[in-house]
Amino acid sequence: MGKIVVLGGCGAVGSVVVSTLVKQKEVDRVVIADRNKTRAEELARSLEPAKVEVAALDAMSRKSILTAIAGSDLVVNCVGPFYQSVALILDAVIASRINYVDICDDVDATIAILAMHAKAKQAGITALIGMGSSPGATNLLAKFAADSLLDETESVDIFHAHGGEPVEGTGVIEHRFHCMTIDIPMFLDGRLTHVKYFAPEGVALRQTFDFPILGKGIRLYPYPHPEQITLPNYIPLKQVTNKGTVLPEPYYDLIREICRLGLTDTEPITVSDLVLRPRDFAIAYILRERERILKATGFGSQRGCCSVVVKGKKNNSYEEYRFHMASRTQALGEGTGIPAAIGALLMLQGKISEKGVLPPEGCIKPAEFISLISQVMALPAKKEDDDSFGGVIVERVDGNGRITKLDIG
Repeated sequence: MGKIVVLGGCGAVGSVVVSTLVKQKEVDRVVIADRNKTRAEELARSLEPAKVEVAALDAMSRKSILTAIAGSDLVVNCVGPFYQSVALILDAVIASRINYVDICDDVDATIAILAMHAKAKQAGITALIGMGSSPGATNLLAKFAADSLLDETESVDIFHAHGGEPVEGTGVIEHRFHCMTIDIPMFLDGRLTHVKYFAPEGVALRQTFDFPILGKGIRLYPYPHPEQITLPNYIPLKQVTNKGTVLPEPYYDLIREICRLGLTDTEPITVSDLVLRPRDFAIAYILRERERILKATGFGSQRGCCSVVVKGKKNNSYEEYRFHMASRTQALGEGTGIPAAIGALLMLQGKISEKGVLPPEGCIKPAEFISLISQVMALPAKKEDDDSFGGVIVERVDGNGRITKLDIG
């Protein structure tokens, strides 16, 4: 039994973590720590008031972080963008000797906090990082395939697309700008290399992919997620790639073009008598246009899919496994928040014993994660050939290209 503080508990992801954890018997109390205390109080009232409390949070203030997490058994960090705040938050958590879970998907921030491994280990705590959809569930499904389904694993390719969420904030847009402007790691031919999003080597990695639920031929682009950095440390591999997009395509095209034109600059400029940062204007414009594009395209309700394609050999014969985490009713918030909640539950259940700063594949048994998916997500019954199924769809592809659907959980 435990008390969990969810930092950024009012956001699209944090609110899912909160509402998921409140329902679990292992959890005594959930603290919604957020800069928007009014919205946090509204969320608390909509859940189980006797089990939820609220705390004010300034994620850039060490004092505020320490106050918010005091007396807790576990901290779940959903405050983005992570490249701005995660190191400060994790340092405060380590100093407080509290176990920790986050959904950090910024690769540069991941490298920075992995460097805090010895400090966390010395403090006797576990910091489970990148426990969302990608990274997170992707890492564990890849590890499951390597450990349980294949004799030899050659490559892990991760593909993701989502869209139509009810709310999209400035932090989400800033994260996308960040992903398009930093060097993108790709593990190719057995070594780590880096490409730039708009440069020829980045363009060469673009491709299309057929997703369940979302459709065929969806254009995908290189993403700087941590799997390319961490997976080769735990699985002998020749290739790890990560590619994704946001739907509908015209919306992602808009974000990409604004970034290509340099309108993500943070240096203030004067327009008539108004001083503003190009980035602030760009974010406000994108968020306004998002609503117009969603209506114009008739996109409908939120949906998403994250697929992990693992290739290798079994009994000296080629085999490929495709894991599709797909839903017509869930997208970014649920897809990221539910794995984070599962990570928190595994921590409370004492099933994560390693100390230090660790990615999911470094401290979680994949089978234990998979066994909790249906329980936590309360999935509907699976129907034969029903593409509306929300959960994990698993396909095996043999050397002749024959596809067989499997049940792993």
